Amino acid sequence: MIYGLYALAALAEIAGCFAFWAWLRLSKPVWWLAPGLVSLALFAWLLALVPSEAAGRTFAAYGGVYIVASILWLWLVEGRLPDRWDVSGAAVCLAGAAIILLGPRG
Repeated sequence: MIYGLYALAALAEIAGCFAFWAWLRLSKPVWWLAPGLVSLALFAWLLALVPSEAAGRTFAAYGGVYIVASILWLWLVEGRLPDRWDVSGAAVCLAGAAIILLGPRG
């Protein structure tokens, strides 16, 4: 369940941020901001549903998932093939997220 929440949160955050990017950088109409705001609110709600005793730890672990999702967005939505540096960096970040998320707590 945690992985699904993280994945959905990443999709919502990237879509919301992309709506703003598209408005500012790609000259999309201002109405693109409305679904972007809804998507960013959905992101915050989904991340708040992750069962954790500490928000900071949840956000830190999410960071690795967000980076991997961003590289997938680059490839699947923007049509740009990730290079070896993109993939290597995302793998390192995902490993860090796994350590934070799965590490034993004492």
